[in-house]
Amino acid sequence: MEDRKRKLDFDMKSLAQSSFQASTSGAKDFSYSSVNPYTGKPYSQKYFEIKKKTSQLPVNEHKEEFLKMVENNRVVILVGETGSGKTTQIPQFLVEAHYADRGKLIGCTQPRRVAAMSVARRVADELDVTLGEEVGYNIRFEDCTSPRTFLKYLTDGMLLREAMTDPVLSRYSVIILDEAHERTLSTDVLFGLVKEIMEKRKDLKLVVMSATLDAAKFQAYFDGAPLVTVPGRQHPVEIFYVSEPERDYVQAAIHTVVQIHTLEAPGDILLFLTGEEEIEEACKKIQAEIADISTSGFGEKGEGAEEIAEAVVIPLYSSLPPNMQQRIFDPPPPPRRKGGPPGRKIIVATNIAETSLTIDGIVYVVDPGFSKQKVYNPRIRVESLLPSPISKASAQQRAGRAGRTRPGKCFRLYTEASYQKELQDNTYPEILRSNLGSVVLQLLKIGIKDLVHFDFMDPPAPETLMRALEQLNYLGALDEECQLTDDGAKMSEFPLDPQMAKVLIASPRFGCSAEALTIMAMLSVPQCFMRPRDQARAADEAKGKFTHGDGDHLTLLNVYHAWIHHNRDNKWCYDNFINSRVMHNAENVRKQLERIMLRLRIPILSPNFTSREYYPSVRKAITAGYFMQVAHLERTGQYLTVKDNQSVSLHPSTCLEGHPVWVLYNEFVLTKKNFIRTVTEIKPEWLVEIAPEYYDMSNFPTGEAKDQLMQIIQRNRS
Repeated sequence: MEDRKRKLDFDMKSLAQSSFQASTSGAKDFSYSSVNPYTGKPYSQKYFEIKKKTSQLPVNEHKEEFLKMVENNRVVILVGETGSGKTTQIPQFLVEAHYADRGKLIGCTQPRRVAAMSVARRVADELDVTLGEEVGYNIRFEDCTSPRTFLKYLTDGMLLREAMTDPVLSRYSVIILDEAHERTLSTDVLFGLVKEIMEKRKDLKLVVMSATLDAAKFQAYFDGAPLVTVPGRQHPVEIFYVSEPERDYVQAAIHTVVQIHTLEAPGDILLFLTGEEEIEEACKKIQAEIADISTSGFGEKGEGAEEIAEAVVIPLYSSLPPNMQQRIFDPPPPPRRKGGPPGRKIIVATNIAETSLTIDGIVYVVDPGFSKQKVYNPRIRVESLLPSPISKASAQQRAGRAGRTRPGKCFRLYTEASYQKELQDNTYPEILRSNLGSVVLQLLKIGIKDLVHFDFMDPPAPETLMRALEQLNYLGALDEECQLTDDGAKMSEFPLDPQMAKVLIASPRFGCSAEALTIMAMLSVPQCFMRPRDQARAADEAKGKFTHGDGDHLTLLNVYHAWIHHNRDNKWCYDNFINSRVMHNAENVRKQLERIMLRLRIPILSPNFTSREYYPSVRKAITAGYFMQVAHLERTGQYLTVKDNQSVSLHPSTCLEGHPVWVLYNEFVLTKKNFIRTVTEIKPEWLVEIAPEYYDMSNFPTGEAKDQLMQIIQRNRS
């Protein structure tokens, strides 16, 4: 990339200046055939149109070199710049080279579910096959594959989960670990796991792909594996920086996007923000500001005024349904009138648009320099998603998005000094900043006993590993010898955090497994309550209809019951400020969790709704999984987390009535102030009854919480 760096104050004036042919039963030369070997049907016209484009991708020039390396080596590392075509074409090369013969699979992992779905859909189009048949995808709570599938895109977490039932991944001939530079928790575990599997399976091949990575480090880790480098189709990108740091990067980003749209030449805009809430809010504001300028501009300037082009603003984040995600690939809107300026797409996305998805037509990138990253403190057992500065590698990837189709511009909303001195070179591996409870449970289920000597590329801190083992032991998943218990084996079957899985395992004891299923499903999807700023009071009143005074978990249960009662009606959702899409997602998750429970022969029970014990029994079941996430109200009026003594406040969104003395929480939110979110009132007697080992007073910190618990224990003994 050609970086011509210039300082830029974002004011109006300065901006203005400024097919292969192979079947799974054996390869044949179909170069001149009009019949698709995978379906036995004639190729569609769309196939030939796509083929014309894909044949020009840079990765095609390296096809023979790559296949020769795969033939002669068990591990190959491929660094391909964004837009080179590696994610869509490399798996197809391997299919053509017979690696998907005799019922074997080629698996290509993606860090994000959106990428797995959209890339699978694209490759299915390129091969002119039905998505879910020959080419499919597998993401959490959604398996779009069939017995005919020979090429599968899946999230790294799902491949890890497959290894639990098939420890040597016997169905796969080649595993492709894509976007390896992102160093997600599951990808890092897969590095070590696949290395171990390859010692047992001499026929397994591994391809590690990335847009940018520390090649020497990866080659050393994979015992000197050869490297293939594929350049992208990169046009020059002009980089602009702000002269002073921005106080409100979201507002600055919105302002910059609107300026680009009104003053710059045609070309689509890509804005990076950190999450769903931020993105949705920004989309509304951008749309409103452009509408204001369009109307007021003509009103003031009259007939000779320069016309503002049509713009469509499209959000992109992981929890969007697939049909809405696909809108990013739609063509830009046409001119408002014949001869008018062409329309423009404005895409507001999370860092998924950095490398996972390639969107043609982007000419302008706005980069505020932040993404949401996991942060974990093992001492106080708190894991949070926080907006954090990106790395230099990420900044370069973002800028590169502007040079895909023609020379572009990248507007960085931070100073050049910040870029040079404050940003890390590469993304800090997620395994070094995560709670490892789920990973440890999965590795033990796979059969990896010696976790301390497991071949991690970057080993996690011993304290983090010990905390994970301790947590699993308290949850009853591990015994004192760190062996998986029966409950632990069952918990590992659920694609959930260990605490959530424990709630489902324990719920039949309290006769409320049906309700526990609903609540865990609701916790597995984004927030269902919508609260538009301009209708905040009406939204709060609507939420009040479902509120349960004992807490947020029971409020979620009420919402789900009401939604089912009203026949899943979209208008009812709209009238009550409930996100209909989220509710349908929750129902889908619930059905899949229920299937797992039935397979494990865990009874689905529900107490009598009219019973006084209906809600208390549900709260007890939640306590069985979340007894380590409890806070106590001190006489000072402040909540302290039990054992860790962190000062916290109830999140403003809570439905709790008043300030109960004992509460459990689902999430610890780190901001300027520490909040606990999704909170439910509990009784201290339940803690002593349900988790006596954790609430052993001999190693409990002194304080008001201990005094109350001691009184309960002594009362129980007498």
